[in-house]
Amino acid sequence: MRVISGIYKRRRFDVPKSFKARPTTDFAKENLFNVLEQYCDFSADGFTALDLFAGTGSISVELVSRGCSRVISVEKDRKHYSFIQQVMTQLKTDTCVPLCTDVFKYINRCTTQFDLIFADPPYALERLADLPDLILNGDMMKNVSLFVLEHGKDNSFVDHPCFVEHREYGSVNFTFFSHNKWE
Repeated sequence: MRVISGIYKRRRFDVPKSFKARPTTDFAKENLFNVLEQYCDFSADGFTALDLFAGTGSISVELVSRGCSRVISVEKDRKHYSFIQQVMTQLKTDTCVPLCTDVFKYINRCTTQFDLIFADPPYALERLADLPDLILNGDMMKNVSLFVLEHGKDNSFVDHPCFVEHREYGSVNFTFFSHNKWE
C-alpha cells in the first residue's frame, strides 16, 4: 500500500497477504484523488472525512496525508482494524480515529457531520445499493459535502437524484453524490 501524495507521500506499508480486503489500486486511488481535488480542499481548517469499509486504511491514510483535520475510519474486521491502528501509530498521527464496528450500525447511530464520506464496500454486499440513500437521507453530511461510493460494474447510480458524476478505472467504479449542484 502506497501513499500517493501529501506529507506521507511515497510511504509504503506491507499489507498482510492473508487479508480479505480488496484495496483500491494505486491507479484508481490516484485518479480518485485527482477528481476529489476539484471538489474538496482537504487542508481547509476543520475538514473532516469518513472512510466506511476502510479495509487496509489506504483511503484514510491518503486523507490524513493530504491534510484532513479528522478522519474516522470504520472497519468491522478486527485484523484490518488493527492494521489501520498500526499504520497510524507508525505515522505518529492522531488525526485518524479507527473504529472497529459494523458500518450499518455506525451509520444508524452517527451524530457527526462530514465534508467527505467515502465507502468501499465489498462489491457483492447485498445492501450496497442502499448506501447512497442511507448516507444522503441521514444527517451525516455538512451543507457542502460529497459522498463517494466505490463499486463494481454491476451497479449504476446515474438516475439517483443526488448523482454528481461517475468515473471508471478498469474494474473500479466511483460514483459521486451530493445534495449540492456543483458548478
